[in-house]
Amino acid sequence: MPETLLVWSGTAAYGIAAILTFIRSGGTVRYQAWAHSLLWLGVILLALAITLRWVENGQGPFMTLYEVLISSGFSLGLVYALAISLFAEVRRGMMIALPFLFMLTIWASGLSTDVVPLPPTFDNFWLWIHLFSGKLFLGSLLAAVSLAGALLLQNNRAGQSDAEVQKLDGLVWRLASVAFVFDSFMLLAGAVWAHIAWGRYWAWDPLETWAFITWLSLGMLLHARLTFRMPLWLGWAASVLVFVIAFLTFFGVPFLSHTAHKGVM
Repeated sequence: MPETLLVWSGTAAYGIAAILTFIRSGGTVRYQAWAHSLLWLGVILLALAITLRWVENGQGPFMTLYEVLISSGFSLGLVYALAISLFAEVRRGMMIALPFLFMLTIWASGLSTDVVPLPPTFDNFWLWIHLFSGKLFLGSLLAAVSLAGALLLQNNRAGQSDAEVQKLDGLVWRLASVAFVFDSFMLLAGAVWAHIAWGRYWAWDPLETWAFITWLSLGMLLHARLTFRMPLWLGWAASVLVFVIAFLTFFGVPFLSHTAHKGVM
């Protein structure tokens, strides 16, 4: 019961923060500051829920969709809150990132909280690196794509100079590059873990295949951004598509296929 209450409270914090980002009349900066504070509150409440579940059950939140969603709601919220603290411009994407975080946690709130025992293959140091890198990858990509999405939705850029738009565009791609580095670490650590756990580095199971497609898509997009003169809107739209692929890889494939990866992310 306390765990459920904490998850619902964290969900409410994300939801109220999302509503505040849509308030446009007077005091927008103040509302964004409040939304940022509520984002941190949601992160803390979900961290407490995860800690309580971990202590009670003696295992991390890795197996069920419910566990993956609340742990992702926490980790993505944490990375996004830190990104805002480091780059104030990231706040512009709150109107996209906060509803997304709310969606994850409200989705989790309607699922079974039953515990599924971890298999022996999960007792491995490289799994932790694999998971940690994956969380940082998706969190960094969320920060990049939410900013790109916000820029894409601004059909008129009244009050924004070309230099300001170029600065924001540069931040999108720096964050996307950071995400690509963590995605690469995730694949490498996952391969080492797979070799220790099952005696092979790669087997092209559904999740491995989609993880590679995600990595390849992001890599190709970054390459295209550096090589060709893409219109800004096209790069932003393509980054959103890459995030959709990553979302399906993390929250769809593991639970629709019967593989050794089931429930890992």
